[in-house]
Amino acid sequence: MANDTKQLDALLKEERTFEPNPEFTQRANFNDPAIYENAARDPEAYWDEQAQNITWFKPYDKVLEWDAPHAKWFLGGKLNAAYNCVDRHRQGPRKNKAALIWEGEKGGSKVFTYDMLGREVDRAAHMLTNLGVKKGDRVAVYLPMVPELPITLLACAKIGAIHTVVFAGFSAKSLRDRIEDANAKLLVTADASWRRGKQVPLKAFADEAVENTSVEKVLVVKAVGEEASISLTEGRDLLWDEEIERASREPFPAAEMDAEDILYLLYTSGTTGKPKGIVHTTGGYLVGVNTSMRSVFDIKDEDVYFCTADIGWVTGHSYIVYGPLSAGATVVMYEGAPDYPDRDRFWDIIEKYGVTIFYTAPTSIRTFMKWGTSYVEKHDLSTLRLLGTVGEPINPEAWMWFHKYVGKEKTPIVDTWWQTETGCAMIAPLPGLTKTKPGSATKPLPGIIADVVDDDGQPVEKGGGNLVIKYPWPSMLRTVWGDDERFRNTYFGKFPGWYLPGDAAHKDEDGYIWILGRIDDVINVSGHRIGTMEVESALVSHPAVAEAAVIGRSDDVKGQAITAFVILKEGYEPSNAMTAELKETVAEQIGKLARPEEIYYTAELPKTRSAKIMRRLLRDIAEGRVLGDTTTLTDPSVIEELKKQYQHKEE
Repeated sequence: MANDTKQLDALLKEERTFEPNPEFTQRANFNDPAIYENAARDPEAYWDEQAQNITWFKPYDKVLEWDAPHAKWFLGGKLNAAYNCVDRHRQGPRKNKAALIWEGEKGGSKVFTYDMLGREVDRAAHMLTNLGVKKGDRVAVYLPMVPELPITLLACAKIGAIHTVVFAGFSAKSLRDRIEDANAKLLVTADASWRRGKQVPLKAFADEAVENTSVEKVLVVKAVGEEASISLTEGRDLLWDEEIERASREPFPAAEMDAEDILYLLYTSGTTGKPKGIVHTTGGYLVGVNTSMRSVFDIKDEDVYFCTADIGWVTGHSYIVYGPLSAGATVVMYEGAPDYPDRDRFWDIIEKYGVTIFYTAPTSIRTFMKWGTSYVEKHDLSTLRLLGTVGEPINPEAWMWFHKYVGKEKTPIVDTWWQTETGCAMIAPLPGLTKTKPGSATKPLPGIIADVVDDDGQPVEKGGGNLVIKYPWPSMLRTVWGDDERFRNTYFGKFPGWYLPGDAAHKDEDGYIWILGRIDDVINVSGHRIGTMEVESALVSHPAVAEAAVIGRSDDVKGQAITAFVILKEGYEPSNAMTAELKETVAEQIGKLARPEEIYYTAELPKTRSAKIMRRLLRDIAEGRVLGDTTTLTDPSVIEELKKQYQHKEE
């Protein structure tokens, strides 16, 4: 896996560095440099200390039991996730503090204090119990970004039921597959949802998905209302508003959950085969997300925190629901798109609520770059004190744009690497301690033992290789639901005892880690391994380019050839001259071996609704294969237009 090209080293030798702001460091939650060394010397002691920030009904007897690849954390401890996220705050000075600020796509908003949220969660728990939900039952949740979504999750946690959220952009078939794998008893869905002013008929998809499955009841939230014109199946479908009215208003006693009891399942796609049901347990997961809120996001009681993810993905689970609420934060939750009704919606929300911490995806940032600076500059963003990125590696130029125009060159940026499987952030700066480099996730967090190794498992002092995690951590997945062999083979098969995320990485001379993308996103050109991120970064560094996606296609001579798909900024037009200029830019920055064979121009790239570029589909086009599943795309027509363009050139 090692990359021996000088060009790669040159690209990754990012000259720009940013030291922590001394004023920020002084007030930071984590500002003692010794924490890294202490945590590395005794990870269990570190996590034992962090676990004291969680309320335990019964203290644990042992921090860790590790029988690779299976870990048990905080053995014997009893707790409840919903109690930690809501009830314990209701009993103290945060009782009347805003817990959740909901902003609807059409402009409506709701504010829930911790006490109000607690009452809603209790009533929802009573309602679910009335519908037969018990501890250990699986509840499927197929909801848009409405308040009932986090309320349902917390109600399940309070009962001890296992929730599995299915992103509301998934198709009926995708929903059905997950319902069947989890053997879910209840489905909570909505009549419809809004997306850029248009309705998405969720109830119709749900009807198709639940037929002849384990689902006994379907609970329907009126997210749109009468305009949705849904039909209800007698004996199966129930309306949330009616059932919640029947529910008791008494406090609901939080179930005492063992630390290793399952909190939720969340399905993630594999490179092959059916989606994997990732299992997260209660104690370790909660300690992981709570710790990272305090360390990476430096959360304070006065903060207003805005994460733009959807709760249908792990980022929403960890950094809209369980992480910030367990830390007593004020969380902004937004239902709609970043460009509805106009391209300044995020900046408007930040100004409206005085947001202090903003966490979003590199794809979104590159889109903002394409739109220009005027939308940012018309808003007062002076309340921001910390920025974060998540979802995929961020190009240095996108990092710099975020730093300059959103952070006003004052605000630290935490570029976070983690996965559905890891539960919480694993590699990221501590904003009060870590010198940052644009494009690098920097170093593993305290308590995380990560490294870059070659294909034989030998450490790479400097260069490219496989990212591995060498020691267990509390929020790690415990298994794949119903398929422990797949868990073993997928994550621990290559390097027994070490977790293999499946990401290629590069370690620089300072020990900083640069995530290069999935291992199958590393292109082998004439024996030289080139990460897609490097080529994309080179393209995006050109002043005309807003965004780029790069894939490797089969080539009889080179093994693989590089194909690039490029979005130009407004004011620039595709031309042969532009293509030549972009190819030369890549050749200059990386070397001629990385020069794209072909460049295609497009108005959009195929992206999931969680803002990830679907490079797999781009590879399918380049290889002339039948397109794979396109149900998760924001706009499936994008891929069809690219396919026509590619086929036209081949003709």
